[in-house]
Amino acid sequence: MKRAWLAVGLALGFAASLVLVRGQVAPDRPVIVVETTKGTFSFETYPQDAPITVAHVVALVRRGFYDGQRVHRAIPGFVVQFGDPQTRDLERRDRWGVGARAGSGTPVGVVELHKNRRHRPGAVALAHMGDPAKADSQLYIALADREDLDGRYVVFGQVVSGADVPAQLRVGDEIVRVSVQD
Repeated sequence: MKRAWLAVGLALGFAASLVLVRGQVAPDRPVIVVETTKGTFSFETYPQDAPITVAHVVALVRRGFYDGQRVHRAIPGFVVQFGDPQTRDLERRDRWGVGARAGSGTPVGVVELHKNRRHRPGAVALAHMGDPAKADSQLYIALADREDLDGRYVVFGQVVSGADVPAQLRVGDEIVRVSVQD
């Protein structure tokens, strides 16, 4: 079991940060910091439950994929969503969030649904158009309990600071910079 977790940790780049959880070695939870025009929030990730999803999003963050994008979906009391590179172009606003260009072009490729990860306020999940394996770069933050989304979307993180910021975001607000906290 320890070797399997070490392999996952190495694949995710967390070899130096292993912790003992319930008697087993598990990779730390990387924290992603999202700086917006309305403030900054951060969320921890769950590589032990969704290792490929976390690795995919962390890789996108590290290459600056989310920097300069805009929120393309904001429904008070439901979710706020970003992750579409088309949102950098204000003239494409009618296409934000949809179509073949609305992601990084590389879907996660697996379904990592976990029964213990629920859509509660601050849950961070990966959006998709009907098939969780085709989820790519669009992530959303739940603004309320949403049991109807449980088991349909991969919850891979939870907001741990700046919890009031996601609810303040509106369509068109800029995602200034996203980084992995060291």
